[in-house]
Parts: sequence; C-alpha cells; structure tokens
Amino acid sequence: MQQGTSSMPGRNVVVVGTQWGDEGKGKVVDWLTDHANGVVRFQGGHNAGHTLVIKGVKTALQLIPSGIMREGVPCYIGNGVVVDPIHLLGEIERLEAIGVEVRSRLFISESCPLILPFHVEVDRAREALRETSGAGKIGTTGKGIGPAYEDKVARRAMRVQDLKHPDRFAHKLRELLELHNFALGGYLHSQPLAFQPIYDQAMRAAEQLKPMLADVGYRIYTANRQGANILFEGAQGTLLDIDHGTYPYVTSSNCVAGNAAAGAGVGPDLLHYILGITKAYTTRVGSGPFPTELPIDQPGTVGHHFSTVGQERGVVTGRMRRCGWLDVAALKRSVIINGISGLCITKLDVLDGLPEIKACVGYRLNGQPVDILPLDADDIEACEPVFETFPGWNEKTFGLTRWDQLPANARAYLDRVQALIGAPIDMVSTGPDREHTILLRHPYKP
Repeated sequence: MQQGTSSMPGRNVVVVGTQWGDEGKGKVVDWLTDHANGVVRFQGGHNAGHTLVIKGVKTALQLIPSGIMREGVPCYIGNGVVVDPIHLLGEIERLEAIGVEVRSRLFISESCPLILPFHVEVDRAREALRETSGAGKIGTTGKGIGPAYEDKVARRAMRVQDLKHPDRFAHKLRELLELHNFALGGYLHSQPLAFQPIYDQAMRAAEQLKPMLADVGYRIYTANRQGANILFEGAQGTLLDIDHGTYPYVTSSNCVAGNAAAGAGVGPDLLHYILGITKAYTTRVGSGPFPTELPIDQPGTVGHHFSTVGQERGVVTGRMRRCGWLDVAALKRSVIINGISGLCITKLDVLDGLPEIKACVGYRLNGQPVDILPLDADDIEACEPVFETFPGWNEKTFGLTRWDQLPANARAYLDRVQALIGAPIDMVSTGPDREHTILLRHPYKP
C-alpha cells in the first residue's frame, strides 16, 4: 500500500447514455453527486447539453460536469474532453452569476485538446458543403468538436498545457492555422482566419484558466485511494459512439463506459459500477437511421405526444428531437458494449395517458429476424421493427418516489424491458427534479 493512502478506497460509478443521447444523464449525475466526492467528464465537448432542475430552477450545462451544482464537490474535465476556452469561461461566468462557486473546485486536464475558432469554421463550412453537394448533413452541432478531435488523432493538436507557454503557443498556432486556412480557402469556400485575434483571445483566456489546470488522472487516483467516491459523467450516448454507433451519423469521441478510464487518465480497475441511462421511449437529434421513429408534427399522434409532453428540444442546438418507441434491440447492444450494471429509466411520466405502449424487440432485415441493432447504418436503415404491445395506464407517475406507487401496467412494462435486455432497472426517474426518483438499488451501495 502506498504511504498516506486509505486501506478503504472509494467506490466509483460511470454514467453513460444508452441511446442517441439526451437520455437525462445530467439529472441522474446531479442526484448521485450527493454520494460522490468528485465528478469527472471524460469525453466530448460543449456539444453535450445536460439540463438540471433543482427546486424548480432549470440550469443547462454543456462542458462543466453536472456535479458543479452540489456545493463543495470537486469537478474534473478529463483529457478525453476537447475544450473551447472561451466557451468554458462563459459557462463559468454564467454559473457564478447565479451564485455557484466554480473556480476553486474545477480542475482541467492539461492534456485536453483545444477547440479554436478555425475548428468551428471548418465544422460549419463542411456541413454547408455537404448540404450543397447533395451528400447530406451529418448533423453536427457546428461547435468545432470533430475537427479538434481530428487534430488530436493527427498528433498536431494544441492542448490546454500550451496556454501556459505564450511563445510555444504562438509557434504551434501559426502552423495549425496555416493548415486549416488552406482547407477553408481552397476547398470549403470559406474565408481564412487571422492569427492575431485568435492568439490574443487565447492568451486572455489563459490567465483565467491557468489556476484551474491540473494532473486530473493522478488527482482522481489519489482521491479514490483516500476513500473518495468518484462519478464519471459521460456525454452523448452509446449509439453516437465513433466506433459503436450508427456510423457515420455519430459524434467524434468514444461515449461508452470503457472510455471513462482512458478519458480521465485512470485504470479500468477504478470503474466499479456502470449505470446506463435510458428514456422510456427513444429520441435522436440530427441525421441518421432511427428504426422506431414516429412523425412528430401531427397533433394527436404518439410522436407529437412524445415531442410536446417530453419537451424534446436539444439543449445545445435548440433543434426538435426526433421521437419514437423504445428500441429494446438497440438497447441490448448498448448493455453489451458498456457492461451495464444497472439501468435508470427516465421520463416514464411522458407515457402517462397513452392507451397502449409499444417497444421494438427486434427487426426483420431482408426477410430474416434480427434481435440486436446491426452495426451497418445502411442495414439499420433497411430494418423493419418488430413490436410488442403493452396496455397503457391513466394514472399519473409524475413525481412518484416508490416502486409500489407505480401503476400495475407501468411496472409490467418495466419488468418486461428488464427481461428483454438482461440487465436490472435500478432507478426510475419520474420527473426532472432531484426528488422525482425511484431507487431500487443504489449504485454507490454494493
């Protein structure tokens, strides 16, 4: 045992989305932070949007971990996250304006790649070119996330640590800007960007960010060895994972639980429980296949009900989310990929009042039965969903806090979902507030 460490290390929980994002992870992370001594974001960027409702007050976070809303809890941005320094400072200032203390308990990995203005311009110009060429948009948020990850993989990224060294930063910026300006002007039909405004803006941000830079992986490891419970907060969802999602209609990072270790700088032995967040129905934002999709623009239809009652609009983009029945066949793949220990079902209350409820339990592809989501996007597009139908309920589930308070038909629906996916439902969210939660098995209490 290392000197000065506890003989009783803490227990750690990873929270991941199991669908196409927007499952309600932020509320669950906030709820679990009551039992955690640190919260870590391990991938993605400010293309993620987590909405928290605390005592009726709504707060939207994009880059800062949701645990920041719990007083005194340290929050970490791991090396797997791409950081726009200007957006990060703006988010800090918005939280400070509502009385949340941030700077003394936010720690940013020096290894995070930076998102700079040319990444944003390249991202937007590419989407515009795809649209005009007829190739079709991917559906990115236009925040520069993908181009920043490309620079990371190409080993030319500018990282947070470069902000500490103005001369080094200037040298790297000139080289990288020249490369991206060549693409902007020569291929993407967009205007090149000037060096000096980007440099000056970054140096101003550096002065504020430098006190928050840290060796995040070692801090997490040390805290855990001393007994701290750590919560790893994922962004987006499994079906948007760059390797395991509906490629190419995916995000630019690995959203699955296994990446919590690499994206935070710790070993996989520190990942003790994997909590998968799943809506009681399915949504996605952006382009890509969606086997159970329903039309949302026809009043009186189920899709319109999901869209309006569920308030299905993207936190980051403001775009209306596409909606459909729960896809259990897709959920099964997410359970396998993540090694899910237990599920939290969110937005169960949105199903209240529906006369019947359906769940996709498999597909037919080229006339053959398929019981799990295929990996090829074209195959997914060709899938015909196979549904099971369940009786609905008229009673309200909103705000319930005990399993035995749920209508019998709601319990039967959830029991069947558990049986189909082979993983237990450990939590049910019945509304947006912290208190609107049914707990069956606590992730932090083995």
